[in-house]
Amino acid sequence: MARRLSRRSVARYAGDQLLAGVAVGEIMTLLAAYLVTEKQTKHAGLIIRDIEEYVAERGHVGATVTSAFALSEETLSELRKYIAEHTQATDISLHNEVDEKVLGGVKISLPGKELDQTIATQLTALKTRFKKA
Repeated sequence: MARRLSRRSVARYAGDQLLAGVAVGEIMTLLAAYLVTEKQTKHAGLIIRDIEEYVAERGHVGATVTSAFALSEETLSELRKYIAEHTQATDISLHNEVDEKVLGGVKISLPGKELDQTIATQLTALKTRFKKA
């Protein structure tokens, strides 16, 4: 009887395949098939997070930048430099999401980390601080 693989083992395998240049769609197909076969679909989100962290540890970071409006390429370039300085990543992929609710500023989401410098968050923190006073 075969032993079930740990989710970290599955994430390591998928991460190694990504780093080796295997197409993302092919890896996701294999991962989905494994999860369905092993009745582990409820762990899909955790495995994706583990893959992101595994790949990030090897210098390849995918980040989401949320802002109130689309950011210029110059701003995205500066954000890449900032992320590289703080993560030691050598390859940074940025995805800019627009959300008017943030009002201004940016939120940077990295595997296992988040920097929220949005005006909406700062206003919420200020409101909370005054409620406690």
